[in-house]
Amino acid sequence: ACRKRLSARRKHTLKSCMLVVANNLLEAEATAKTGEREKFLAEKCPPLELPYSKDELVELCQKLHEQIDISEEERYCMEFKLNMVLNEVRDLNIKIVDLRGKFKRPRLKKVRMSADAMLKALLGSKHTVNMDLRANLKQVKKEVKEEDKQLRDVGDWRKNIEDKSDRKKMFDKAHF
Repeated sequence: ACRKRLSARRKHTLKSCMLVVANNLLEAEATAKTGEREKFLAEKCPPLELPYSKDELVELCQKLHEQIDISEEERYCMEFKLNMVLNEVRDLNIKIVDLRGKFKRPRLKKVRMSADAMLKALLGSKHTVNMDLRANLKQVKKEVKEEDKQLRDVGDWRKNIEDKSDRKKMFDKAHF
């Protein structure tokens, strides 16, 4: 399975050969197109022979008018078909834009799932994963401060308010 790499010179010669062949094909296609065009024109427009008499000239003019009418009718039909196709394409593009704009994304509902259930849903039922997240938490020892103890030992808040109300009365009497 060892591939030989082409040398730069070999690549260059291959590219130039391909370009020559493509150029020859394009020239052949162009000559074929010009040949088809000349054939079509020879069929539709025979060489014009001008008659010498007036009656023959009138007849020739009538034939030319008829041919012009036929070609104009064909051109009109082609334009009409083209406009119909273009209108259909435009309408389909408008429909595509409308369909893209009207699509509403559904509102997702919040679902409470444990980590185990979530992993099971993601990995499939074959993979059962047991994760105890609380076991991985870091344990911190809490130091109890004396101020916190005093705040906790205050007791019933009603007693505390009554004690403060006595102080307030004393304060009020001292000022007045």
